[in-house]
Amino acid sequence: MTATDVLFRPFALKGLNLANRIVMAPMTRGMAEGGVPGAKQAEYYRRRAEGGVGLILSEGTVVDRPASRNLPGIPFFHGEAALDGWKGVIDAVHSAGGKMGPQIWHTGSTRAGDWEPDTQVESPSGLVGPGDPRGTAMTEEDIADTIAAFARAAADAKRLGFDVVEVHGAHGYLIDQFFWGGTNLRQDRWGGASIRDRSRFAAEIIKATRAAIGPDFPLILRVSQWKQQDYKVRLTQSPEEMAEWLVPLVEAGVDILHASQRRFWEAEFPEIDGAEGLNFAGWAKKLTGAPTISVGSVGLDGEFFGAFRGAGSAVSPLDRLVARMEREEFDLIAVGRALISDPAWVRHVREGAEDRLRGFDAKDLAELA
Repeated sequence: MTATDVLFRPFALKGLNLANRIVMAPMTRGMAEGGVPGAKQAEYYRRRAEGGVGLILSEGTVVDRPASRNLPGIPFFHGEAALDGWKGVIDAVHSAGGKMGPQIWHTGSTRAGDWEPDTQVESPSGLVGPGDPRGTAMTEEDIADTIAAFARAAADAKRLGFDVVEVHGAHGYLIDQFFWGGTNLRQDRWGGASIRDRSRFAAEIIKATRAAIGPDFPLILRVSQWKQQDYKVRLTQSPEEMAEWLVPLVEAGVDILHASQRRFWEAEFPEIDGAEGLNFAGWAKKLTGAPTISVGSVGLDGEFFGAFRGAGSAVSPLDRLVARMEREEFDLIAVGRALISDPAWVRHVREGAEDRLRGFDAKDLAELA
């Protein structure tokens, strides 16, 4: 059986003290009636805290902008009713001994199903993908209002008693649409030929957010190379270009980079350090010096569970995870869909309870349990 002690070492940063290195990844559930989280959301997250998750990140919850969400059941992180609902969530998580932060979000011009918001969607250049128009290009006033909305949401998170806040800058949503040259064709200060130029919008959000929450409240930024519009897209092609992207964001006030990739065990630049080389989170940490969260398909492969039973001789994803954590390639590992199907997944891993481990079952997406 693979020893998992490294996953259960404490982690501390700016007053955030985690019992282990396992993070619940933010996952859209879309079941907040009227955009307001309630008792079922509080119980959902409380169960994961009871199950041993070190840090819970909420599903994406949107800032105060017209058409900032792309599904009707996505929760708001603004307005008295929604914020009261989130207060109930964090109190429930704390009652179970957990730590939690909201992931604050703007979905940009993305589409989810056939639902259309009442207001036109917005993006840097009125595109949802390269050559694919949708919605309107943001004005200077729109951009300023959006930056302020992120800062207000982060300040509310701190006021409500959350332990951290995460800004969603990945996966082809609004902030990422500014990063991406295929969707940011602007000729003003919010665009540009380089990734550094196109990162100005994100940097200004981070600066405003940091000013709103103060120097000692932990701030996470989620980033990705891939986009939901095109899984093969890469914002940066080399470590040098990645540094141009990420270093200014850390300098602007990010404490932890949440580096999203589809499979955590895949090397980011194999042409430099081989197939077992640093993953995205590893390179992000090396280039910026910031702690990082890695994420991508943890617990979804049958081999992951086979490692507990000593099955087979091949190196399993769990072996790879432990090895990368032991060499301090990244600091935390986010687990997504496995935690939807099994709230006690973390405890089962810690106890080596292979008979109780459950993999992800897509049927579990139908309810908030």
